[in-house]
Amino acid sequence: MFVQSARFVQNHSGNINSISIFGQEANATTRKMALMNLAIRGIEANLGPHQADTFTNDLHPTLKADFVMANPPFNLSPWGADKLTEDPRWQYGMPPAGNANFAWLQHMIYHLAPRGKIGMVLANGALSSQSGGEGEIRKNIVNADLVDCIVAMPTQLFYTTQIPVSLWFISKQKRQPGKTLFIDARKMGTMVTRKNRELTDEDIQRMAQTYQAYCEGTLEDVKGFCAVATTEEIAKQDYILTPGRYVGIEEVEDDGEPFEEKMDRLTKELSGLFEESHRLEQEIREKLGAIGYEV
Repeated sequence: MFVQSARFVQNHSGNINSISIFGQEANATTRKMALMNLAIRGIEANLGPHQADTFTNDLHPTLKADFVMANPPFNLSPWGADKLTEDPRWQYGMPPAGNANFAWLQHMIYHLAPRGKIGMVLANGALSSQSGGEGEIRKNIVNADLVDCIVAMPTQLFYTTQIPVSLWFISKQKRQPGKTLFIDARKMGTMVTRKNRELTDEDIQRMAQTYQAYCEGTLEDVKGFCAVATTEEIAKQDYILTPGRYVGIEEVEDDGEPFEEKMDRLTKELSGLFEESHRLEQEIREKLGAIGYEV
């Protein structure tokens, strides 16, 4: 993420020496790899003097960042909640001991500058969970007008897990106060192997352009893909942030075939499939019986 951020700055005619990078990592080996990765690209970063747990030993306690990016461990448990019940980071509610999703999110919000923005990856459960007070925390964050955009991502984007995820974009100073953009990108991406999917440049551009149009106030809702909802509309959905609730179902182009004719045709096709299924079932039974196995 740091390397991509530096490339973004350079691609937009900026100077990477004018930005300051801060981070933290609990795993010593991962931290050393990150430092080496940054060093060979000429990027200076403050990752703290040593590895440390973000929750129990925040190495940047006074940091207020303009931009925060994170892909924290999903649904982490335990995470040290019993030692942090009075922590000032939990402005919107004490996260449950059994899941650190809203601990991560509140940690990031706590470290935001007055005009700061966050882009982070969370497991989809954070969009709708009501357990352990998570629903109340989510409600408080929405009512604080911090949730700028939610993107539901397609499955199979990670090499280490198949769990579906969403992107949360948080802003201390939204371009569209009182509103949130929802994008359903679950159908995007291309399978590059049997197990993994990648987003294409066109996919990324479409999402970026959708967000830009939203910020400019020119976006029109697209059924099944994007919609802008007010805080009041989110409240009517019990503060659940699943994009599908807001974008609806993609409109299917009318093929001109009358409903009765279509149903007659489809039921005949289904009947034929049932007959073929029964034939294949009988054939399998006979072949298994021939070798001494009865089903």
